[in-house]
Amino acid sequence: MAKRENYSTDRTYEVLCGYSRGVRIDDAKSIICIGGTTSTNQESQVLHVGKAYAQTREIFGTIETSLEALGASLGDVVRTRMFVVNLSSNQDDVCRAHKEVFGAIRPCETMVGVTELSHPDMLVEIEVDAVF
Repeated sequence: MAKRENYSTDRTYEVLCGYSRGVRIDDAKSIICIGGTTSTNQESQVLHVGKAYAQTREIFGTIETSLEALGASLGDVVRTRMFVVNLSSNQDDVCRAHKEVFGAIRPCETMVGVTELSHPDMLVEIEVDAVF
């Protein structure tokens, strides 16, 4: 197993959203990158319309399944990138979901406000990188 070291400045949002300023991985053997994931079903219908928190949790569930299929877990995630429509309105819900999912794992995190995603009902799209 790769050795992991999280670095935190313990600034307000690092603690509130459950992320680290930096993550160092030593002795890693594999890298997995999960591309932009949205809250959709098998038929590409948007789930949880108008609910950023529920969309974020749905997305992390899909990401977790993808990681497991590739031999990793949420515990191996070192970076999350979150693209959020109406950031000022949805940031707190997305942060809460991120912290619930990652807890003590605390990957690096970037959250970017965007004007739109590929469907007007999508509020959140997330990418992750895992190293193990």
